[in-house]
Amino acid sequence: MAQVPQTFFDALAVRTWSGLALRALGRAREEIDAINVYPVADGDTGTNLYLTAESALAAVEAVFAAHGAHGTGKPTLADAARAMAHGALIGARGNSGTILAQLLRGMAQVLAADGETAHTDGDGLRLALRHAADSARQAVAHPVEGTVLTVATAAADAAGGAEGDCGTVARAAYDGARAALAATPGQLPVLERAGVVDAGGLGLVAVLGALVETFTGETVAAVPGPHARVEGGSPVPPTAGDSASPAASVTASLDDSEECADVLAEGGPAFEVIYLLEADDTAVARLRERLDGLGDSLVVVGGDGLWNVHVHVDDAGAAVEAGVEAGRPYRIRITHFGIGDVHTTGGERPPRERAQRAVVAVVPGEGLAGLYTEAGATTVLARPGEPPASGELVEAVRRAHAREVVLLPNDADLRHTAAAAAEQARAEGIRVALIPTRSAVQGIAALAVHEPERRFDEDVVQMTSAAGATRYAEVAVAERQSWTMAGICQAGDVLGLIDGDVAVIGSDVTVTAEAVLDRMLSAGGELVTLVLGDEAPEAVADRLETRVRESYLAVDTVVYRGGRQGALLLIGVE
Repeated sequence: MAQVPQTFFDALAVRTWSGLALRALGRAREEIDAINVYPVADGDTGTNLYLTAESALAAVEAVFAAHGAHGTGKPTLADAARAMAHGALIGARGNSGTILAQLLRGMAQVLAADGETAHTDGDGLRLALRHAADSARQAVAHPVEGTVLTVATAAADAAGGAEGDCGTVARAAYDGARAALAATPGQLPVLERAGVVDAGGLGLVAVLGALVETFTGETVAAVPGPHARVEGGSPVPPTAGDSASPAASVTASLDDSEECADVLAEGGPAFEVIYLLEADDTAVARLRERLDGLGDSLVVVGGDGLWNVHVHVDDAGAAVEAGVEAGRPYRIRITHFGIGDVHTTGGERPPRERAQRAVVAVVPGEGLAGLYTEAGATTVLARPGEPPASGELVEAVRRAHAREVVLLPNDADLRHTAAAAAEQARAEGIRVALIPTRSAVQGIAALAVHEPERRFDEDVVQMTSAAGATRYAEVAVAERQSWTMAGICQAGDVLGLIDGDVAVIGSDVTVTAEAVLDRMLSAGGELVTLVLGDEAPEAVADRLETRVRESYLAVDTVVYRGGRQGALLLIGVE
């Protein structure tokens, strides 16, 4: 069905643009991933931009649905623009996705300046694009030319010189962005050596192409033409004899280049750390300084008490601790770039080579995310009440960038979600083994015996055996009255669950935890693993360690801090 153009920038235009941008990034995702060499050649820029745009669209659709449910008609321009920006902020992935979130936030600040305005015109769009580019540049600690920031600035500059309606302004911005994108190899040596344009900039051009379609109804190329390949340091437009897909020429240039491995000659930090942060402006200013000293690729976007923090560091724990000092970090994502990645090879291997094997694990708290990451796993953080979807698990499997992946869901309720993710990943040519871990402590046991040098099947068997030999329990507080296997509990009671079933109902956390531990050790055990949530009493770990030492000979105890993990305490007995 042909797209009906929007005359003005109103709430419906925001909704249309969000949908078209997601569709454009979906078409271009693989091609953008293929030319991703800066700041890290990890092949996920297109995917990160897509997931960021997907979150933005979901937030806009939710606003429209809410207004429809309440019979108030469509939302205002301010409502839709703020929703788009907020959705992008909380769903931002990677360096480019975080910058895209700030671009949308910058636009929303202009579009929502007068909350009662039904729509804006070409003048308003010009101002929005200008503020978007300026605010995105300010969000990056050390702006680099030849990146998405350059493309955004060029789009705003071109729009500023356009006179006319929203369609005219959008077209000018799109054309300015295309020209700037074509010039990026001449501004950034790593792009020139690889023979490609900036991946993030290419994604932004696709988003601006969707903006043109929103206001004109004209479909423009998701991957525009002038960047097709680079020869002698200058971009060369495609000719009639070139491939129908300009990006195909870019990809071929990257794949065929004898100098491709040189892209990896530059070293850098080993971890990417991303988290949402609730903090005030003063605390965030201090956080910027702290993180700037820890690593690079620092981008902090947001405002009004909610921020998205992105940084590449060698000490992932220090980056998270800095967030804790500044406010309340959550949705923490720590990615280990991995042995053989751009940051660790020194140019010895080409950027598209995959690791042989990786572990992807769902973890319930920030502390465990750090623990799993230090052990070499790619983690997906599951906040209480917010389990990951299968698409997020598939994205994590892709992010692990390995031929073989062991998937640890660490939650019985995620079994079907994890199975769907594994099936999709297998369809993409990745060998995936799903170990049905039902608790993070079982995942710890499996990870402890993981040996990447073993045959895949043998490694999976050993990890499955270790997980299966680990009984698991948790201590939590009841939220409501309910019937359990141990009787009726009231809201506020302390519950001790063993292997998923309520076994003890008490009023004191430590006493209940002791009762649970005694029941578990009555069947024997060699190692007790305790994972403390951030709301657990400080003395509970000492009390349980003493209990084990005095009552159970030859049983060792190890204690971890799990952070915001939902349960007060996780217990594993091997």
